Amino acid sequence: MKKSRIMALLVTLILIISGLSGCGNQADTGNTDSAQTTNGATAETDSTATGNTDTAKVDEIYFLNFKPEIAEVYDAIAADYEAETGIKVKVVTAASGTYEQTLRSEIAKSDPPTIFQINGPVGYENWKDYTADLSGTGLYDILSDKSLAVKSGDGVYGVPYAVEGYGIIYNNAILEKYFALSDKATSYTSVSEINSFAALKAVVEDMTAHKDALGIEGAFASTSMSSGEQWRWQTHLANLPLYYEFKDNTSYDSTVLAGLAASEIAFTYADNYKNIFDLYTDNSCTQKGLLGSKTVNDSMAEFALGQVAFVQNGNWAWSQISSVEGNTVNESDIKFMPIYTGVAGEETQGLCIGTENYFSINSQVSAEKQQASIDFLVWLFSSETGKGYVASQLGFIAPFTTFSEDEKPSDPLAKEVLAWMEKDGITSVAWTFAAFPSEQFKNDFGDALLEYVQGSQNWDYVVTTVKDSWKTERANASAE
Repeated sequence: MKKSRIMALLVTLILIISGLSGCGNQADTGNTDSAQTTNGATAETDSTATGNTDTAKVDEIYFLNFKPEIAEVYDAIAADYEAETGIKVKVVTAASGTYEQTLRSEIAKSDPPTIFQINGPVGYENWKDYTADLSGTGLYDILSDKSLAVKSGDGVYGVPYAVEGYGIIYNNAILEKYFALSDKATSYTSVSEINSFAALKAVVEDMTAHKDALGIEGAFASTSMSSGEQWRWQTHLANLPLYYEFKDNTSYDSTVLAGLAASEIAFTYADNYKNIFDLYTDNSCTQKGLLGSKTVNDSMAEFALGQVAFVQNGNWAWSQISSVEGNTVNESDIKFMPIYTGVAGEETQGLCIGTENYFSINSQVSAEKQQASIDFLVWLFSSETGKGYVASQLGFIAPFTTFSEDEKPSDPLAKEVLAWMEKDGITSVAWTFAAFPSEQFKNDFGDALLEYVQGSQNWDYVVTTVKDSWKTERANASAE
């Protein structure tokens, strides 16, 4: 009797173990189709946009949010997505200033984030062991400017979800008035013909010669050189020559990484920087000797009041322009053009566009969870519900082709950023200033420019200062 009971127990245990083993295999592998979507590659774009059947067995995905100020919006988004698809989106928001620390902690857990954020190429270097290749996915598919993605080799490991851009803002009404002049010295009849430094220089100098007829005080707004007001030149304008210098270094997948690896610079495109900087100051509404007292607010007011035709700034400047008392510029006349400097091939150059906000998918979670996470992001940026949140509550300039005109940001400069990103054959200039070695380097650059503008130093002094400061500051950082 005792042997019979033991045998019965053994048989029962074998059956239970077999059953558990079968369930485990099914959960680990899923179906054949989903196993082929490793690293988020989607078989069909349509199924990605609506919720792929391969992800039906995924009950929950996990999004680690970077921005505390929009945490409640993401909670509402998650609730709507679950109601629509049945998939729960767990949203955890890191406290301000603690994202990297929080991500490091959370990603080591048994239930880690499936969606997280990286701050561009630098962030990718820190997290490349956890970033899935998104090159074959529906999310990358709808990105309007593929050059903005974080790439390594043929892989795509970060997709931007909110961008900003800067360039030369112009008042189209004044330009049209210039093109209509009977005695203008150029043959240009449209802004679309201005796609190089040579063309821009010819038009700007001729506008200066006709400033009385155009009703302006100068072609360009004041180049703000007051202390603390030089960032448009020591950072944003300085971005262009160093972008092109680092772009020439084919050993790196991004100009930021090339810059971070550079212990010194040649300042190869210094003359190109001088081209545009001189154009600004030689055709300004303010004499060079007075630029040391000018602020960014001064220059934006000059533009808003119709005193000038051009000013360099970013899409964030709309709030400054629109808030100037007595503003005379119509929204429909506020446009962007790239900052041309005379670099070969600049006819295909776009605005300087960048972000520190990129979505990545955790490559260490199952293929099914990766796909479910991608499906959620595609839904956010392509469904009517998702796009409604992005446009009205998240407030992103979202770089995706899925947004119609009436779903895009309403301010004119944000619209221009998106329009330039969507132009065929145009390549945006990456925000390379993230590689600048220190704030001191920027200040040294700005101080040298002020001395040059005031006539106390020549251009060679600026070039030497920039090169020496980069070398010194990078060496100081390496020694720390």
